Amino acid sequence: MSEANVLFFTEDVNFTFQHAVVVKQWLYYIANHENDAINHANVIFCSNDYILDVNKSYLSHDYYTDIITFPLMDVGTPIEADIFISIDTVRSNAADRSISFEHELFRVIVHGFLHMLGYGDKSESEAKVMRQKEDFYLDYFFAEIYC
Repeated sequence: MSEANVLFFTEDVNFTFQHAVVVKQWLYYIANHENDAINHANVIFCSNDYILDVNKSYLSHDYYTDIITFPLMDVGTPIEADIFISIDTVRSNAADRSISFEHELFRVIVHGFLHMLGYGDKSESEAKVMRQKEDFYLDYFFAEIYC
């Protein structure tokens, strides 16, 4: 399998992502398992203020969120995307859910990639499938990759 480009960046936040190698391996597995592939993806870790500005500027939404995904391809073609993740919101959500920051961060990452694979979460039934997929891939990650 040829290595796709999954790159990790930070914008306006003091954060070092120490799991790039294992997360890339995991994302390749997910894409392959879903009969897809990754051409290129930029994962940009940022602050609440930064993601709010992205949300306002590009989506006309005036609220904070944990993740914004911008597909740069058609569904069914190899993934090309920019994915923005608010480290502030991930920290807050992890505390609210009484889980580790890393667990919540990995959940948000897989959530974004599932969107790129065509999964939605707007309806109750879509959200249920999304959560099942997140749980399935998180279980795999913690049992097979991040052990």
